[in-house]
Amino acid sequence: MKGTLFGLGVGPGDPELLTLKAVRLLGRTTVIAYPAPLEGDSMARSIAAAHLPAGAEEIALRLPFDPAKRADDVYDAGAVAIAGHLAAGRDVAVLCEGDPLFYGSFLYLLARLAGRFPVEVVPGVSSMMACAAALGHPLTARDDALVVIPAPRPEEEIERLLAGAEAAAIMKLGRHLPKVWRVLSRLGLAEQAVYIERVGLPNQRIRPLAEAVLDPAPPYFAMILVHRRGKAWN
Repeated sequence: MKGTLFGLGVGPGDPELLTLKAVRLLGRTTVIAYPAPLEGDSMARSIAAAHLPAGAEEIALRLPFDPAKRADDVYDAGAVAIAGHLAAGRDVAVLCEGDPLFYGSFLYLLARLAGRFPVEVVPGVSSMMACAAALGHPLTARDDALVVIPAPRPEEEIERLLAGAEAAAIMKLGRHLPKVWRVLSRLGLAEQAVYIERVGLPNQRIRPLAEAVLDPAPPYFAMILVHRRGKAWN
């Protein structure tokens, strides 16, 4: 009897945003895997820490978290380790910040293990939804088109994507924030944009975009929400 691979979304940072289903499955799983930086603690693990069963075996996937560096070897090794447990009949829960299938690290394990083992994905609160809630900024209304844009994309592509939608969520900002600011300013959308960083964490901060763009080291975990009408209900 093969074990089941669970992809558990743990939300963007606030432990109270864990779903009841994720907590229930964590309590009955003896093998826990999660992404982690090359050094230091895993954010996904820290979010779910209060619900990890005592004595559970842990598999830390040490990733570079640098878009310029591929992590195929890490996912390959992680999939092999996880497959060993699943083949032995042990369930494995993979923790994923936000939602497992929305820019989630879990999807790379899913690609390697789906079809070989039973899989169940438990959705989590995405950072986009958490940012909208924290800012009181409705993403869309009526028939609005919403585009999700990773900030590392080329400047001209960001401008093209923004030009074709009523609303946008721009994520993974970091050093790309000045580029995004230039595009928003050219399109006349800077005044309609709202900015938040590290949503759901103790150091969450909401700042005016004009102030954030002056930060010499803006965080990667930051997001801009923008709507052409300013607010979706207008």
